[in-house]
Amino acid sequence: MLFGQDRDQLRGYYCKAWQARCKGMPLDPLQAQIINVIEQHPEYQPLLENPEQALGQDYLPELGETNPFLHMGMHLGLREQIDTDRPAGIKSLYRQLLDQCPEAHELEHKMMECLAEMIWQAQKNGTAPDEAHYLDCLQSLQKER
Repeated sequence: MLFGQDRDQLRGYYCKAWQARCKGMPLDPLQAQIINVIEQHPEYQPLLENPEQALGQDYLPELGETNPFLHMGMHLGLREQIDTDRPAGIKSLYRQLLDQCPEAHELEHKMMECLAEMIWQAQKNGTAPDEAHYLDCLQSLQKER
């Protein structure tokens, strides 16, 4: 099971997917998606080659540390949103933004800032994520160009 509450189990899945790719083993569809993200982040590959380090590491944002598993997971989550058009309109908005920022990976990073803000606000306020505000944030990316 991938999407559980066990941090080490989730991180282990990323490591196993990377190991399978490095060994040329067949990948299941989810592993293939994960590998696509990992290949775009060569800075995380050494960590994934050392599962003991990957599983036990804490990442503290207050110390300026980025959690690579959270980062990669946000890429996957954003891609799922776009593929399923949830929230409604994100797929069309993504295509419009891609016309302005043709590098999809760079665009995902910009969009992930809006996603992170939505999640943080929901957690802070103890409410459901505000999809309308999220889409407004994404639309504001058009105005940046």
